[in-house]
Amino acid sequence: MNHQHLREECYEANLLLPKTGLVDLTFGNVSVLDRGAGIFAIKPSGVDYASLKPEHMVLLDLEGRHVEGDLKPSSDTPTHRRLFLAFPKIRSVVHTHSRCAVAFAQAGRGIPCFGTTHADYFHGEIPVTRRMTPEEIEGAYEWETGNVIVERLRQMNPEEMPAVLVHNHGPFVWAEGGAKAIEVAQALEIVADMALKTLQAQPDAKLIQPELLKKHFTRKHGPSSYYGQA
Repeated sequence: MNHQHLREECYEANLLLPKTGLVDLTFGNVSVLDRGAGIFAIKPSGVDYASLKPEHMVLLDLEGRHVEGDLKPSSDTPTHRRLFLAFPKIRSVVHTHSRCAVAFAQAGRGIPCFGTTHADYFHGEIPVTRRMTPEEIEGAYEWETGNVIVERLRQMNPEEMPAVLVHNHGPFVWAEGGAKAIEVAQALEIVADMALKTLQAQPDAKLIQPELLKKHFTRKHGPSSYYGQA
C-alpha cells in the first residue's frame, strides 16, 4: 500500500473529530496533503468513525483523480482540493458541523473577537462567506463552496486567519498538519461558544482592543513569537 504515512495521519486526525466532540453522527471530515507527491488523503463518505481504518482513507491527486482506495471519498472532497490549490502553505483541511460555529454560520455572522482566547488563534473576526447563488448550488456545488471561501479570504492571510464559516453551512479550517488542523477546529468551536455567551451576557460587548489582539496573536505566531518552548 502506497502513501501509508499519509493514510495514517489522515486516519488519526479523523478519529480525533468525535473524541473532541466536534462532530455528530458522520458529519465532518479531514484531509491531509503530501505536497511533494501532489497526493492527498481524505475520509470516505458516510463511514462511521468507529469503523474507520487507515486503509479506508481515499487518495486523490490535486486534479481530483482517484489514486488509491476502494471507497468513495467524502462528498466535500472538491472543497478540500480547492483550498489546497488556493493556499500553498497548508497541508490539512478540516470540515465540521460543530454546533456553536454552525450557529454563527446559519446566522450569516462572523465570530467577533472579544478576548485573548480568540486572539491566540485567529487574527480578528472569523469571517463568514456570502450566500451562494442558485447557479453555484445547482452546479459544481462542493467546488463552488471552495470558491466562495477563497473569494472571502482574498484580502486575508490564510495563515493568520486559518478558518472560515460557510454561510448556512459550517466551518472549514486548515493548518500545516492533521493534528494541528484539529486543534484549530477545536479552538474555533471554543471561541464560538465564548462569543455566543458573551453576546448573551452583554449584547453590546466591545471587541478586543486592536493592540491586545495584535499582542496575543504575535506572541504565538510569526517571527516575533515567544510563547512555548524553543
